[in-house]
Amino acid sequence: MRSGELARLSGISTDTLRHYESLGLLPAPARTAGNYREYPPQSIARVRLIRNALSMGFSLQELRGIIQARDQGESPCREVRRLAGEKITAVTAQIEELTCYRDHLLRVVGEWDNRLRKTSGRQRAHLLEAITAPPHRPPPRLRWQIRKRASGI
Repeated sequence: MRSGELARLSGISTDTLRHYESLGLLPAPARTAGNYREYPPQSIARVRLIRNALSMGFSLQELRGIIQARDQGESPCREVRRLAGEKITAVTAQIEELTCYRDHLLRVVGEWDNRLRKTSGRQRAHLLEAITAPPHRPPPRLRWQIRKRASGI
């Protein structure tokens, strides 16, 4: 199938297909007499694999190494699992940071509500000036515990 059809069936652009090809994620397709790319039917499965892995947080560079290992007959399963564990650790840390940020915002907005109740409608409440501290990241010890939990150590 030609690149336009593969792109349409995969939900991506032909530029993305060429990019995947340039990175070695897709094997270079055969060319027609008119120099059009002619992809084999299994290319759809490969593009879907790439798109699904990207949606799980794998980078194109990580995928390149994994796919090249697979194409050479190796079994990169442990590497895939290790990388997925890193993704879990990173997402867990982001959730913790966002939760801290949300809690901080809730406290600030609560303080602002108290200020606004004490301020007439025409007075300035100086809400932004009332912010006493920016939100904080979890302490390093907590971040380490999050990573430890996520990696199953």
